[in-house]
Amino acid sequence: MPAQASASAEAPPMPSPEVQEAEAAPDKESQVDKGTKETGAAALPQQKSWLVWHFSLLLRRDRQAQKAGQLFSGLLALNVVFLGGAFICSMIINKVAITQGDVSILLAVLKVLSFLWLLYYAAGTTRQPHAVLYRDPHAGPIWVRGSLVLFGCCTVCLNAFRLGYDIMHINCKSQFELVFPVIEMVFISIQTWVLWKHCKDCVQVQTNFTRCGLMLTLATNLLLWVLAVNDDSTHQEIEAELGNLMEKSSGQGNNTCLCVNSTVCEVFQKGYLMLHSFSTEYCLICCAVLFVMWKNVGRRLAHHTGAHPSTPPFHLHGVILGPLLGLLTLVAGVCIFVLFQIKASGPAIAPQYFNLYYAFYVAVLPAMSLACLAGTAIHGLEERELDTVKNPTRSLDVVLLMGAALGQMGISYFSIVAIVATSSHELLNRLILAYSLLLIMQHIAQNLFIIEGLHRRPLWEAAPQGSSGKQEAEAPRRGSLLELGQGLRRASWAYIHSYSHLNRKRRALKEISFFLILCNITLWMVPAFGIHPEFQNGLEKDFYGYHTWFAIVNSGLPLGVFYRMHSVGSLVEVYLGA
Repeated sequence: MPAQASASAEAPPMPSPEVQEAEAAPDKESQVDKGTKETGAAALPQQKSWLVWHFSLLLRRDRQAQKAGQLFSGLLALNVVFLGGAFICSMIINKVAITQGDVSILLAVLKVLSFLWLLYYAAGTTRQPHAVLYRDPHAGPIWVRGSLVLFGCCTVCLNAFRLGYDIMHINCKSQFELVFPVIEMVFISIQTWVLWKHCKDCVQVQTNFTRCGLMLTLATNLLLWVLAVNDDSTHQEIEAELGNLMEKSSGQGNNTCLCVNSTVCEVFQKGYLMLHSFSTEYCLICCAVLFVMWKNVGRRLAHHTGAHPSTPPFHLHGVILGPLLGLLTLVAGVCIFVLFQIKASGPAIAPQYFNLYYAFYVAVLPAMSLACLAGTAIHGLEERELDTVKNPTRSLDVVLLMGAALGQMGISYFSIVAIVATSSHELLNRLILAYSLLLIMQHIAQNLFIIEGLHRRPLWEAAPQGSSGKQEAEAPRRGSLLELGQGLRRASWAYIHSYSHLNRKRRALKEISFFLILCNITLWMVPAFGIHPEFQNGLEKDFYGYHTWFAIVNSGLPLGVFYRMHSVGSLVEVYLGA
């Protein structure tokens, strides 16, 4: 009996109640039941693993289809841009084989296809069931949509001036050319309305067709920007050369293309030239918005990210020094702008006005650089967490800041090489050299400050996320709701106490951001309204040649104007986030 008891104690336990009930059965039945039970237990994990494998396969196929759609639409845009770029370059090189009319016809076809797709997207795609389940809260901030509408209206006015100018010269122009401004006005109007209304969409139906339509529209806007830059350089060149010819000829020569009313024609021409920079800015903004929409096609957002916390209104909150210094800079910039514009309308500009223009920049740029470096240092000292959530809009903002800064930086490097190579010791050349060096430093410092500020979690988002993080961390350890509530209350008080000691840092960030906002508005205003001293100071033009320097300046200036405008919007977000 003891041996039997010890044997029964050493016997392994049965795996289930059914097997324990079959102890008195023969050994064969026990083995059969045991084998059947082991087979059933192995079938459940096998079934689960098959479901997981099947679900992961579907996700993988969906991800591959999304990448294939992005690749195909990207190749479509690339081919359209290459085709249009080949037409525009051929028109510049050989205006006899490829004329302005040929380029206008190609762009008119692209505009018609684009606004037909925009109408279909607004009236068809977005109205289908479950078409727009998610909306990106970071896409299309109010300053982007406001700039879109403002510059869109200016571009429509630009085409109206162009249409009026062509009508006044109807005796020497083809009536077919009057169609192109009308098509562009319709395209700009429809595109502005659709982008204002649907810039936050994350479309879930007809994804491949939507991607192709967005890329086609983006390529059309990019080609319009390239053509606008070329037209701007052509107008500048024609004005400079024809002005000299008119002074030399003093009315000699026959002009077969005369305007019916010279005063009205001059108004149309001045308005057309003044609004050209707004047209280039509009095209670049549309390209940025369309790219974000293209990245959001098929994107699925988490439920907790769907409701974006309301952005606080733009208040000063006791900020005084930054707005005061910024307003002084703005007033000084407006005075110099008006003075230089008046002198630029004359036959020649005196050297002292160039000295005054560059001296203003030499005084403002170091102050902006020091403010940016101080703001970057404050960002390193504050305790706000980094926002590591995937955000296509913020990634695009960083790329645009870095890319647009290359425009003015490239012009500055060309100016530095020309001044150093000529070894000129005049006051104007020294000012231009200092201006170029300070401009490069200011762009680098401002990009560091803005990018660091954009990657900091905004203050109004930090408290809820910190509380929820505390709740998730303490929930497994606390079994009582009362203890959990006390822990959250302590975390909230600790958060408020921590950020109450950061008031000085946050106020300094707001002062710096506001000062930089007004400074960038000033530096945006001067080149945006047609003042281009780089064309007229003479040194770089003599060093590189007339046409080469015009190509350099007209490639970099639109990017510089876009950089200032984009910096203003990014600095507003940094100001609000502080």
